[in-house]
Amino acid sequence: MNDKVTMGHTARKRFGQNFLQDMNVINNIVRAINPKADDNIAEIGPGLAALTMPVSEKVNKLHVIELDRDLAERLRHNPFLAPKLEIHEADALKFDFRTLAQNEKLRVFGNLPYNISTPLMIHLFECADYIKDMHFMLQKEVVERLAAAPNSKDYGRLSIFTQYFCKVIPLMEVKPGAFRPAPKVTSAVVRLVPYEKKPIEVKNVKRLEQVLAVAFNQRRKTIHNSLSTILNDEDLAKADIAPTLRAENITLQQYCILADILEEKATDASE
Repeated sequence: MNDKVTMGHTARKRFGQNFLQDMNVINNIVRAINPKADDNIAEIGPGLAALTMPVSEKVNKLHVIELDRDLAERLRHNPFLAPKLEIHEADALKFDFRTLAQNEKLRVFGNLPYNISTPLMIHLFECADYIKDMHFMLQKEVVERLAAAPNSKDYGRLSIFTQYFCKVIPLMEVKPGAFRPAPKVTSAVVRLVPYEKKPIEVKNVKRLEQVLAVAFNQRRKTIHNSLSTILNDEDLAKADIAPTLRAENITLQQYCILADILEEKATDASE
């Protein structure tokens, strides 16, 4: 590996580290983020500061969440970056992003470690009311899943859960050669914009998670069979769902109706 690219730092597999080094890609991502001086903005996993440096030049202050102690220390002693950075040496999966958005909604960006990208996004959706927008580098196939529509092979739990909270805008593909070490997959950048007012809202989001988990557990089954343990055909009819459909044929709106039906059943059972 080119030592000039990694600045003497060895990429660590357990942290899923692949360092972005293509300046054209970096500039395109920064343009997509379009950071402003007074933004309340945070980067997840700054790594070797490929995005940190150009973004910090445009903002007054930048929060960074970094788990790797060596990289956090490197940032702390960077004479160009240190004055603008507030370094949070923490696991982003456990970090409470709401603490950074007490007075103003947070903008979030990062080249996310692919091995934790899905649980990390779900963690961020729990804070969606505190977030203005998110720009992430992910595996291309994950971005395709985020943006997928019903009746496609990519449409699943992640598609529906993401689209419940956010508008999904795929931005660009990034080839493996843009990184060191090069990953084995093509990447993509996506913009996620949490809704100020959701197009449809459930009474209890945990019920939506439950319905999705059960429906997609065996996605080749009919919805009648996959949901039979929690909902019946009468419930499906209330959401205008034919029992012969499969999980990938059902819209977000229909899943939200099912989630509310399940919530009502749970409430009635507890009374």
